[in-house]
Amino acid sequence: MTVKQIHKIKGDQLIIDLPESLRSSGKEVLVTIEDTTTIHEKKIALMKKAAKDPIFLKDLEEIKSDFESIDFE
Repeated sequence: MTVKQIHKIKGDQLIIDLPESLRSSGKEVLVTIEDTTTIHEKKIALMKKAAKDPIFLKDLEEIKSDFESIDFE
């Protein structure tokens, strides 16, 4: 079972309410903490880079031209 939750940080502790299916003793879970702000900033930077990439722009033009004929149907 995979559960993804986003929590606001308050102080230096994170308290996670577990779903019912995980509330038994003896189970193990993997907790991964990611800085979502950093991830968002990296995605924005990649999108800005793609907007200037000639190969990406050419691909977009090809896709646009492929769909031009059906836009009027």
